[in-house]
Amino acid sequence: MYHSVDEDRDDPYQVTVTPARLDAQLRWMRARGLRGVTVRELLAATARHAARGLVGLTFDDGYADFLHQAVPLLHRHGCTATVFALPGRLGGDNAWDDLGPRKPLLTAPELRRCVDAGMEVASHGARHIDLTHADDATLREEVHDSREHLRALTGEAPDGFCYPYGTLDARVVAAVRAAGYTYGCAIDPGADLAGVLALPRVHIGQRDTAWRLTAKRRLHRLRRRAPAGLAHPAAAVS
Repeated sequence: MYHSVDEDRDDPYQVTVTPARLDAQLRWMRARGLRGVTVRELLAATARHAARGLVGLTFDDGYADFLHQAVPLLHRHGCTATVFALPGRLGGDNAWDDLGPRKPLLTAPELRRCVDAGMEVASHGARHIDLTHADDATLREEVHDSREHLRALTGEAPDGFCYPYGTLDARVVAAVRAAGYTYGCAIDPGADLAGVLALPRVHIGQRDTAWRLTAKRRLHRLRRRAPAGLAHPAAAVS
């Protein structure tokens, strides 16, 4: 689970990695026979029992630096990734982060460039709000309508949904299922909700050098139950 890739070290929420750090992390993966892929590709490979060595890479919030900083590095290392965009904030910024700094978000043309670059564009809701506190109309707008908005922009309905802030409950998961998504990404959804519609992920940040990545890879299998549909021991989502 990545967010922003930027040189700016004003990072109160610890959501930014520098391009040099991402490059080092991708080199670490490839040196161990691992390859970063979209979540869609990871799940398809898992269904074929062919996920060994694959790691799902995700970038939350749809920052513009995904296209300009992350994509070239992903290409350099033969990787792809899923970017979770906010169609209700295209071309805006991360106004939900009270402490800043303000980071530009992908525009509609930039989203299409991500698709052309072989990346998966999926939904993070429309505006990045806590869906567990949303009324029924807002929940539909954030889940169903954001999918339709992305379908209109990219020509393809997204398969995936990412829960803003990692917060979810049974009602929100049901809305994601009803909207037609085939998978959802969470953080630590808990054993009662974990599954293909609430995949656990590992946060990756600037402090994650080789030894921390090794520890996180090992601990992920111990701390989280393998969700149904993602039981292959080599499959993981970051």
